[in-house]
Amino acid sequence: MRMKANLTRLLLAALLTPVLGGAVSLGRVTDEFFEEGTVRVLILSGRNNHDWRRTTPFLRGILQKTEVFDVRVSEEPSELTSEALSPYHLLVLDYMGPRWSAVTEKAVEGFVSSGKGMVVVHGASYAFSGLDVLADNHRRTGIVETPWVEYRKMIGGVWSEENPATAHGDRHSFKVKFVDRYHPITNGLGEGFIATDELYHDLSMERAAHVLATAYSAPETRGTGEEEPILWTVSYGSGRVFHTTLGHDLVAMAEPGFVSTFARGCEWAATGAVTLPVSIPLNEAAEPAVRVLVVTGGHSYETEFYSLFCANGLKWDHSASNLEAFKSDIRGEYDVLVLYDLSEDLDEQGRQNLRAFLESGKGLVVMHHALADYNSWEWWWRDVVGGRYVLGETTDASSAHHGLELFIETAVEHPITRGLGAMHFWDETYKNMWISPEVTVILRVEEKKSDGPVAWVSPYKKSRVVSIQLGHDRNAFLNPGFHALVERAILWVGKKLE
Repeated sequence: MRMKANLTRLLLAALLTPVLGGAVSLGRVTDEFFEEGTVRVLILSGRNNHDWRRTTPFLRGILQKTEVFDVRVSEEPSELTSEALSPYHLLVLDYMGPRWSAVTEKAVEGFVSSGKGMVVVHGASYAFSGLDVLADNHRRTGIVETPWVEYRKMIGGVWSEENPATAHGDRHSFKVKFVDRYHPITNGLGEGFIATDELYHDLSMERAAHVLATAYSAPETRGTGEEEPILWTVSYGSGRVFHTTLGHDLVAMAEPGFVSTFARGCEWAATGAVTLPVSIPLNEAAEPAVRVLVVTGGHSYETEFYSLFCANGLKWDHSASNLEAFKSDIRGEYDVLVLYDLSEDLDEQGRQNLRAFLESGKGLVVMHHALADYNSWEWWWRDVVGGRYVLGETTDASSAHHGLELFIETAVEHPITRGLGAMHFWDETYKNMWISPEVTVILRVEEKKSDGPVAWVSPYKKSRVVSIQLGHDRNAFLNPGFHALVERAILWVGKKLE
């Protein structure tokens, strides 16, 4: 990926370039506990009068999406030491709570002033100000905290009760305008962006703050009628701080302008430069995507089933029947078929299109009751699937046994099962299936109401085919191991996992 490659070059250059006037200095590139060549980030959270349980994971997700950052979170930062902070390049504050220990505060001051970075998000503008935002805590303890004076110098602007007191009006959508369009953070982003957020006004600003963007605080939304600072940077010692007053909740953080300026601000604060693109779309599948068609019909199922296909790298559509799925040639539209239908037959045109799809080298995953598809189409179950749930009332018919506690073990080393390990959940098993002796069994169970194999790779030569006997209901769908199994099977048959 271009973003990660650019950062790797930046990191390597930093190690070979003298540190001059705030140039990049990230220390060792390699650390066995971090991904090589990434910016190492520690988010400080866990106390906030905002919904940090949702905003902190969202911030982490933004950074991880870029593949530039390796992100950790501390929900109890009060006792962090200089030694604990030393592996990191950047601190991100999604915090608005009690003051930290003197040791931690000195450690943070030293961290930034030594040449590393810090990013301050929304509610952290209020933190350590001595203001009584945690009124219930103060009433209970009788402790009124004094401000952390050095914090104000680091972050460049804070809430204040001095006249005019800091506040915000109604949450609304407003235009953020860049006043410095050539800073590395804002360069290429145009004139500004739309925010849907709280618009802080009358912040107490430090002269050292370099304002990057402002917004008009409209009187009709209980604002000041003035341009207010929204984004700024601060030099603190040899370090860099980026401060965004935006980010009240997930609605605010989901705005593309917040995503871009936050991620680019993090990279700049950590490195002094920006390699990230101007747009960081969170909802696009990673490239190259595997295009998946999921086929259902003929059997009921719980809608948690759809959660199996929400992984990055998968772009999927749904057909509610096999007739709909295979009425036309789909070779140009999809890379992988996932069958979760229960279909006794398929018309001749559908058979031709399905066969053409597989003979072209496209992938197939057959799940659970789809193992009973097309009992009369011998080529299908013998050559392609490598197994068949035998329908009928005869003595050799297969049987289903619901709600069994299963201990699922890896049967053989394979790209699909690599790192997957054992699984344990309740599911439906099949007994007395026909399973080809030529399949490669990758998962199995020791259960008398099962034949043993519960996932296998077909011997079919023209495309990759995986059969998964598991997957009756939400007990499987919501199990992380099963979720990983399905995702990895799709990626493997789609030739994106080797």
